[in-house]
Amino acid sequence: MNYLAHLFLAQPNADSHYGNLLGDFRKGIVIDTLNDGVSKGLENHYTVDRFTDNHASVKQAKALFKPEHRRFAPVAIDMLFDHLLITHWQQFSNIPFHAFCQQSFSLLEGNLHAMPKPMQRSVSHMITHNCFADYAEFEGIGFAIQAVAKRIRFKNDFAQCVQDIEANFETLNSLFLSFFPTLIKHIEQHGPEFGTPTGLIKIKSL
Repeated sequence: MNYLAHLFLAQPNADSHYGNLLGDFRKGIVIDTLNDGVSKGLENHYTVDRFTDNHASVKQAKALFKPEHRRFAPVAIDMLFDHLLITHWQQFSNIPFHAFCQQSFSLLEGNLHAMPKPMQRSVSHMITHNCFADYAEFEGIGFAIQAVAKRIRFKNDFAQCVQDIEANFETLNSLFLSFFPTLIKHIEQHGPEFGTPTGLIKIKSL
C-alpha cells in the first residue's frame, strides 16, 4: 500500500506514524536503534505489505495490466488504492478526510528530526504541498505516476500504466472494495500494534 493507507492503519501517535512510513525508507536504518513504538509501527508496515501482496483481489488487479506494464503494476495499484481510499473515505473512517490529514501531518512532524534524510524530504514535501489532497482527484494519480516514471533511472513504460487503470477502472474499484475491508480486519486482529487505543484516528467497525 502507499503512504496514505499506511498512515490510515497506523496508531494516532508520532512513533507509530514514523514507523508505519519508515518501511518505504528503511535503507541504512539500524533497527536496534529504534524505540518500541517505532519498531512496532515498522513491523505493522511489513504486515500490511505482506497481506496486500498475497491477497487474491490484488493479484487480480495486477493481472489487468498489460504484460509490458506489469512490472510496475504493484506501484501503480498502491497509488490508485490511495485514491480509492479517499473516494470511499466515509465508508472506512469516522472522521473527515481533511481532519485525518491535519492530524497525521502533525504527528509526522513530531519525528521529522529523527527521519532519514530521504524520508525527511519526502515527508516535508507531503506536508507542505498536502499531497494527499492531490490524490483525491484521478488526475492527481496520473501526475504522480508520471513523476515517478521520470525519477526511474532507466527507460520505462511506467507512465503507460495510467492507460491500464483508465481501461479497467470500474473493475479495479470493485477489487479495492473487496480487498480493503479484509486488510483492516487483518491488521486489527493480527497487526503488531493490535490493542493500542485508536485515539483521534477512528476506523469504522466493518
